[in-house]
Amino acid sequence: MKLYIGNKNYSSWSMRSGVLLAALGIPFEEVRLRFDFSAGSEWHRVIAGVSPTRRVPVLVEADGFAVWETLAIAEYVADRHPEHAVWPRDVQARARARSLCAEMHAGFTRLRTVCPMNIEVFFPDIGRRLWAEDAALRADVARLDEAWSDALGNSGGPFLFGAFGAADAYFAPVAVRLSRFGLPLSEAAAAYRDALLAHPAVEDWVADAMREQDFVAEDEPYRKAR
Repeated sequence: MKLYIGNKNYSSWSMRSGVLLAALGIPFEEVRLRFDFSAGSEWHRVIAGVSPTRRVPVLVEADGFAVWETLAIAEYVADRHPEHAVWPRDVQARARARSLCAEMHAGFTRLRTVCPMNIEVFFPDIGRRLWAEDAALRADVARLDEAWSDALGNSGGPFLFGAFGAADAYFAPVAVRLSRFGLPLSEAAAAYRDALLAHPAVEDWVADAMREQDFVAEDEPYRKAR
């Protein structure tokens, strides 16, 4: 399989699928495309040939069959690799894991808007200002903290449903955001954030992002240059 992704530094959506496959040890070839949406760019030339949405991530089989959107990719991987617990084996835990992923997929918009993914930079001063001024951001983090703490309390950790799975991969980019902007969490949620960041698949993704040494202005609301 090939997984088409964007800049590792910025692409939270790509990170979900890439980290999931890597964490489970499922072989895949990574095809990284720089976020460059100008006419005639490599992005347009390549992505148009693999996905009708022209967005990443896209998982492509050897026969050309493509799956896009992170939830669909997780479900496809679960179907193709039942030997791996992409989702929890217990039916209720599995439903809860899918609920949390769907909530993340469609929600937490304020957190994602004002605290965009940017692995290589820490913004604690901006985080403190946003936390003091933005009630919607505080509400998003409170709900995130509640969801994590509830799942961890039921499973016993260290990940949301015990072993690392799709839900954890889904929240890995959020752990990056929370850490880079220094947003406060409860003790249980902070421990989970740190466990996510310390997972080898997440660490490898972060290391690759740090090596990119790229700057995409459209994804940089708080910097003018690197």
